[in-house]
Amino acid sequence: MTDFSQFSGLRSPLRPLSQILPARARGEDTRQIEQDNIKARHLATRDKSRLTAQGRMLVLGGIFLCLYAVLVVRIGMLSSAEPTEPTAQDLGLSIVAQRADIVDRKGRILATNMETHSLYVETPHLVDAAGTAQALARIFPDLDAEKLSKSFTDGRKFLWIKKKISPEQMQRVHDIGDPGLRFGPREMRLYPNGNLAAHILGGTSFGREGVHSAEVVGVAGVEKSYDARLRDPSQSATALKLSIDLSVQAATEQVLWGGMQLMNAKGAAAVLMEVETGKVISLASLPDFDPNDRPAPPVQGQAADSPLFNRAVQGVYELGSTFKIFAAAQAMELGLVNPQTIIDIRGPIRWGRFSIRDHHYLDKELSVADIIIRSSNIGTARIAQLIGAERQQIFLGQLGLLTPIPFEMIEASGGKPILPPKWSELSAMTISYGHGLSATPLHLASAYATIANGGFKVQPTLFDAPRSGEKERLISPEVASASLAMLREVVHGKQGTASFARLPGYAVAGKTGTADKPNPRGGYYKDKVLATFASVFPADNPKYVLVVTLDEPEERSGKKPRRTAGWTAVPVASELIARIAPLLGLRPQIETQPQAAITFASSN
Repeated sequence: MTDFSQFSGLRSPLRPLSQILPARARGEDTRQIEQDNIKARHLATRDKSRLTAQGRMLVLGGIFLCLYAVLVVRIGMLSSAEPTEPTAQDLGLSIVAQRADIVDRKGRILATNMETHSLYVETPHLVDAAGTAQALARIFPDLDAEKLSKSFTDGRKFLWIKKKISPEQMQRVHDIGDPGLRFGPREMRLYPNGNLAAHILGGTSFGREGVHSAEVVGVAGVEKSYDARLRDPSQSATALKLSIDLSVQAATEQVLWGGMQLMNAKGAAAVLMEVETGKVISLASLPDFDPNDRPAPPVQGQAADSPLFNRAVQGVYELGSTFKIFAAAQAMELGLVNPQTIIDIRGPIRWGRFSIRDHHYLDKELSVADIIIRSSNIGTARIAQLIGAERQQIFLGQLGLLTPIPFEMIEASGGKPILPPKWSELSAMTISYGHGLSATPLHLASAYATIANGGFKVQPTLFDAPRSGEKERLISPEVASASLAMLREVVHGKQGTASFARLPGYAVAGKTGTADKPNPRGGYYKDKVLATFASVFPADNPKYVLVVTLDEPEERSGKKPRRTAGWTAVPVASELIARIAPLLGLRPQIETQPQAAITFASSN
């Protein structure tokens, strides 16, 4: 008989053969032995499972205890920390650096950024090309469903649909449910004030583009001139601060638009500038545009007819009689005349086939002051003859009227004055009363600021920052004061041409200018003018220069259309000063009335 007990320690067999075989040899019943073995196995398995479960419960209990401890510590840290506003973070591919904001002098937003999305199609993943095209055309009316469907099936794997979409549009596209429609993150330039200050800001577009990001680059205005600074990641948190006052800019554009409509003009421009610093407070050109949806440049016609054209900075015009004060100021500075000097104004002055006349009959002689007040072309031409062409050219160059203004807008380089090919004596005479030399309204505002601030040259700027260095004096304080007195009489004198600029509470000085518009075919139009009013206020303590220009205005309340600046540009400028002076903190000066005679009686 084989003894199997020696193998019992090696493993546990399914049946206890070491017990069954001897029992079977003895003729015993082995079923009880097998049942006992099965029972023992079950008990052993149960005990092992219980021990395993208990071990796992201990491990899980330890893990939960640790997590609870971490949670308690974190809650304690948050409760003791300073509260902060939560910020959303995109954990995917995002735009690295935002474009810096642009603000006005009071920190109010002119241009900022908004996170949006682009829409594109990966055509291999489209499930229903035709249906998706129809659905997109319903969301975006400018899309053609048929053309879009063909684009989806022409073999291209990638197709842009929209470079930027609104959250509402994004949700509607998402509801289409086609897996081929994809969205990419975008940084969008936002101009919250719409058309306001459009020509100053200019606008932006997308530069280099990818599915998950795109460059925002400036295309015009300040956005273009300071594109590198606005895109600099190290300065993205610091806003670019301009000298513009948003409230004054809004009032300027509103009044200018109303004046343009009332005077039936095709365009208008206005420049408001501080006389001491040259800081531009408002600059408007109409018609304008919305930089959020900047129109495409014109491909035909004249550039000046496009709303993108900046009349205040790019528009080069003959500014008419507004130039007369420069001739008078230079002649006084040279000691050739004084305000009371009498000038022979009999005419016309004939020069070859050209004649210089006054628009209406004046006396045979006028003082220098009356030549400015009554706007005599002949008188101003006589003064220019005293000065001479060479000296006149030097003085106007010093005023900055002969070269483009280094202004902080890309368009300023296009405002290049048009000079006569040869600066002859005839040129000197016609230029003295604003014909034969073309400049921008910004040039004119800068030159008038020189007279208004006591004779110091002014450099226009769009930035609200102090300037260092000594000022350059061009005329003496006495000449500047005498010139300003003449300009005041143009408004307040009995025979002045700008009587509509008289405002209760505000003393205004200025000069009108009505220039015939050049005909591209040669000569000048007889019924088209450019009307300008260059003003200074308050006249007794000058702080601001305002230049208003209307292109082809006509005042039609009378029997015949009236086109002169006194009837067109002056009323608009007057309304504008009345609207913006309080916004600038200028209180009206109320003239005291003589005290009525009162007899005091005593009851005693």
